[in-house]
Amino acid sequence: MQPARQFSTPPAEPVRMEAHAADNLRFIRETMESAGRFTAVPGWGGVAMGLTAIGAAILASREATPSRWLAVWLVELALAIAIAASATLIKAHAAKLKVFSGPGRKFALSFSPPLIAGALLTVVMFRAGMASALPATWLLLYGTAVVTGGAFSVRVVPVMGICFMVLGVAALLLPVAYGNILMAAGFGVLQIVFGLLIAFRYGG
Repeated sequence: MQPARQFSTPPAEPVRMEAHAADNLRFIRETMESAGRFTAVPGWGGVAMGLTAIGAAILASREATPSRWLAVWLVELALAIAIAASATLIKAHAAKLKVFSGPGRKFALSFSPPLIAGALLTVVMFRAGMASALPATWLLLYGTAVVTGGAFSVRVVPVMGICFMVLGVAALLLPVAYGNILMAAGFGVLQIVFGLLIAFRYGG
């Protein structure tokens, strides 16, 4: 009686060392890139900010005096800050990210100076009777803040900042009557469009 033949499967082809090393390097690079970016920029918060800004632009366009026009936009500013802060904290908490450490701190330190400059220029320009120049100033400086802060965030954020700066340049060149329209286009439409993009591509 002949012994039963034993069949053995051929050994699996060993993983090439070069491919394994490349995968490791790719993983390390992607991890370092994500660790160096502030990813808690709120998409849905941006949409909400855009909607309130459109409402503010409509209300401001009906005001007859510069002081009442400015009051409308200052209320919108306070509302936008509240929305942005709460939405950022919610998104950071959901992703288990620390807002004021690492990339978050770099984002805040880069984002804040242009906004502080804008606040100071608002006081000086309004007192000097230059309220008509405020839309261009706000769009340009907010765009600058988004570009500089966005250097530590996802790629779409600096692009949004550049779009704001383009609208700011347009506000400098176009007649004063276009101020509210450009503000609605920037703080309203752009915020909504990029907010949706961030929400769907970068998790809320």
